[in-house]
Amino acid sequence: MLYMIRGIDAEDSLSRRSNAREAHLARLRVLLDEGRLILAGPLPAIDAEDPGPAGFSGSLVVAEFESLAAAREWAGQDPYIQVGAWTGAEVEPFKQVLP
Repeated sequence: MLYMIRGIDAEDSLSRRSNAREAHLARLRVLLDEGRLILAGPLPAIDAEDPGPAGFSGSLVVAEFESLAAAREWAGQDPYIQVGAWTGAEVEPFKQVLP
């Protein structure tokens, strides 16, 4: 089943995001290589493609996991949480309608 993971950024998270970005992306690439990743990306804190120093309010990942518990476990092990860039992650079932 698909699950939506919304990572919630801490204040002033840009430097922590930068430090953990490659490890964060590596985990997403595993999901992509396994054919389980639907989409992933950051949520700019302002209405701009590049938010600059305003940074991000969080991230969104939609991916397939065997269960809600598995999705929560995966989210909880994200490098952004480990370095404090995310204060936590909301995880919910997701039903894709389009495309």
